Amino acid sequence: MRWAWAVPLVVLAGCSSTGSPPPPPVDEGWQVTVYYTAVESFHSGPSAPVRGCPVIDCDDGDDLLGTFPVSFARAVKDEGTGRTADGRYLNWSHDKGYWLDTEPRDSFGKPLKPFVSAAADGVRTGSRVKLVSCGQTPEGGNVDFAVCQKLAASSWEITDEFTPGLGGERHVDLYLGEETGPGFTESAWYTTFAKAVLEIAPPS
Repeated sequence: MRWAWAVPLVVLAGCSSTGSPPPPPVDEGWQVTVYYTAVESFHSGPSAPVRGCPVIDCDDGDDLLGTFPVSFARAVKDEGTGRTADGRYLNWSHDKGYWLDTEPRDSFGKPLKPFVSAAADGVRTGSRVKLVSCGQTPEGGNVDFAVCQKLAASSWEITDEFTPGLGGERHVDLYLGEETGPGFTESAWYTTFAKAVLEIAPPS
């Protein structure tokens, strides 16, 4: 059975008896999505050559980077990163295209951190985000309990940004790390929450 996961929305004004500042205010009505690093070994089917930059410091690259399953290359373009069979990373961004790397990267060129890195339009880079309530599915149903519990227990930081046109107001995207098997996008982990509640603390 699937259960909704929520944390009581209790925010006390003022400071505690120890003099610590009050917690950040809660912010309701957010859409929560997730993104991940694709793994080549979990993809099969037709292959095609992929061209781009052999290193991160490159513009307008047209080198042959390898031949990869079409579904893997598509997932890299959709999600931004992928681990190849030889252990390197095939990354993609809207302004650079594909490139080979030693790490999965965020939009600023820094390594992505599973269950830490996040993106949100209109939220300052370095802001800390806590998922207070997972809300519901877009259809109005209960969210997956285990997924919600893990995402709510994690401490997120805005270190990434959306591909232009894919974000929008009150939309946060959370990085999960590597996909865990074939058909990952059909699993409970590849999820969307609606009407979620966040705490957002600005950079210190």
